[in-house]
Amino acid sequence: MRIWLAFILALMSATIAAAQTRSVNPDDLRLELQVEALPTTPYRQEMILLTIHGIYKRHITREQLIQPDFEGFSWMQLGEDFWYESLIDGLPVKNMRRRMAIFPDEFGTLEVGRFQHTLTLLDEDNKWFEHTISSDPLSIEVQAEPKRDDWWFPVRGLKVTDDWSNAPDQLKEGEGVLRVVRLSALGASPDMMPPMPELRSPSALIFAHPEKRLVELTPDGPRAIAFWRWTITPTNGRSAILEPITFSYFDTVARVDREVEMSVQRIAFGDAIVADTRPVTPPERQARLWPGRVVGAAVLAFGIGLALILRRRSVTFVPAQNWLIRWRVWRQLRRAAQRNDRRMLRRAAHALDALYEPEAERAALLRELDSALFGPTPQQWDAPGFACAYGTSLRVPRRDFDLRKTPLNPSTVE
Repeated sequence: MRIWLAFILALMSATIAAAQTRSVNPDDLRLELQVEALPTTPYRQEMILLTIHGIYKRHITREQLIQPDFEGFSWMQLGEDFWYESLIDGLPVKNMRRRMAIFPDEFGTLEVGRFQHTLTLLDEDNKWFEHTISSDPLSIEVQAEPKRDDWWFPVRGLKVTDDWSNAPDQLKEGEGVLRVVRLSALGASPDMMPPMPELRSPSALIFAHPEKRLVELTPDGPRAIAFWRWTITPTNGRSAILEPITFSYFDTVARVDREVEMSVQRIAFGDAIVADTRPVTPPERQARLWPGRVVGAAVLAFGIGLALILRRRSVTFVPAQNWLIRWRVWRQLRRAAQRNDRRMLRRAAHALDALYEPEAERAALLRELDSALFGPTPQQWDAPGFACAYGTSLRVPRRDFDLRKTPLNPSTVE
């Protein structure tokens, strides 16, 4: 046993002595540059992963890895250098790995230059001396990105979240809500993220906060993170609709374009039942057909008819019938407004609309009424104010209306 132990120690001493010489065997120190396999020719700005791997059979006292200029590329180192030991032919060796992500800024044939590792070694007299090893250069073919109208955004994976500080459709009156959209893109640097979009709404006050961008380094590449933030408050006292947010990106794994769309969002106070702050015309100022006027008009019509008969002219009651129809439908609209019967109000309003010439103001009032009745949630509605405004819009009756030619639903007119 002693003989074998002495033999092993002598062999190890001889090996160490042979290793600590000023002459360096090329197989003792190696530096390799490895590129991750890609499914196809990469596009401009698409991430390419590199691994710098060093294998060292000599004892190293100091070291410094010098990287090339990366002309035509943007680059990012993915963490610190990793040193570990392994066995080659039964002998322990040291290993060094560095992971990097590079992004081509140009297209065509680009070259990654040599990495140089300057090492401080020991000679036979235990004196230090420097020795430099280099990796082979690497050529990469890059193609131009497809032509498109929007932002070119190639990533390996994208995750989008849309968060709100509180329920956007249950706000307290006068309160605002904070919207935060978070983008997490694997295989991109922060400067590659699309710009923060402009959030639009016809009836909301929107304050855009400064955009925030971060980056996380992972073995699979950098993960760029962007935060888009807005504070939103409805301005019409009830609710607001936010227009959708859309953008596209290129999936470098599946090699396809993908769309991201955050759908329309409704912002509302409480249950969207908030008092209408518009001025309401007092009931006494509403347009009315007074009984005295009705009687006077009837006497006038009777007198005109009698005069025509005495002069032996043909008499038609169509104008009087049309007037009576309009008066009765108007009376039904007023009654529905007093009872706050929205459905009867709508039925009478649309019936009156058919009896008068088209009017832009009246069409807008009808759309507003339909929105209040058939919107996502019921809204408080000022029926007397609507009846007053609607009566003002009834200016010119239809001349082509004839009771005998235009049938009306009996349920519409009492």
